[in-house]
Amino acid sequence: MTEIICVIGNKGGTGKTTLSHMLCQGLGLLGHRSACVLTDTSREPLKPEGRRYITADARTGDALTKVVDKLRTLENWVGVIDGGGNRVEMDRRLYALADIVLLPFRESHEDIRTVIRDLDQFPRAYAVPSQWPSNAWQREAADRSVMRMMRPYRHRILNPVNALSASKLLLYKNVPEQLPTPLANACRALARQVLEVLEIDPGDTGILTCATTTERLPPDEMPMRSAYTRRGV
Repeated sequence: MTEIICVIGNKGGTGKTTLSHMLCQGLGLLGHRSACVLTDTSREPLKPEGRRYITADARTGDALTKVVDKLRTLENWVGVIDGGGNRVEMDRRLYALADIVLLPFRESHEDIRTVIRDLDQFPRAYAVPSQWPSNAWQREAADRSVMRMMRPYRHRILNPVNALSASKLLLYKNVPEQLPTPLANACRALARQVLEVLEIDPGDTGILTCATTTERLPPDEMPMRSAYTRRGV
């Protein structure tokens, strides 16, 4: 059966759309079939040409129902639904139909406080540090804030997705034929994490050129989710 992943969260500007497309691109790089489903009415649908996944327009309630019903009939697909921001009722609806939920957040204290509230509200959700700083000093400060404020949720925090200017290429109407290697690595690393949560074999035969995108940080550096945590636990 198709797995449904919903990327939601009460706060806007956390990178939900970018994360959704990065996840689908990574799934495609790992050989998994996926669909990136648009529900955000403030965005225009993107064409699937040049991508390793298909796209679907579900900006109305009826369209969302049809897309999800269709996905559920497919074998071994992953549907990634971009929920958009500041839509409480839509978040609740998407949570109800999701197998797991991803809650991207940035390093600001406001984002962290908001994602904590969302984690309390959505027990099947995992927090994803998104657009995370790559500068060493900024990264240390961001990780320290997460350690201090989110320690009780450490088993529900995925590895950070670093800020990459190239990630905007996935939001272009026409995707370049060749995407930068750091972007491909980041997409693949994100997809591997999510597949692990879903207890699906990643099936990755590729070799990453940047090892830091796949290795988990030690617990004393940042309270990452345990590698042995099962979803729903």
